[in-house]
Amino acid sequence: MLLQSTITCPHCATARLETMATDACRFYYECTGCGARLKPKAGDCCVFCSYGSVPCPPIQAARSGDGDTASCCT
Repeated sequence: MLLQSTITCPHCATARLETMATDACRFYYECTGCGARLKPKAGDCCVFCSYGSVPCPPIQAARSGDGDTASCCT
């Protein structure tokens, strides 16, 4: 499982490597470039799933078929 994802701001294209929590989804993210407050796109559980290079750990686990992982995304 990958725990780092690069979030790219859709407003100014600033990209920053962030570490994801394994036990909680991150609903808001403040861009370090322009200060925009990012929220997940419709249908996504968190900002990593919407703007990250890697989806959040619960989604990674679901895609790999690991049913034993607790999910904040359901």
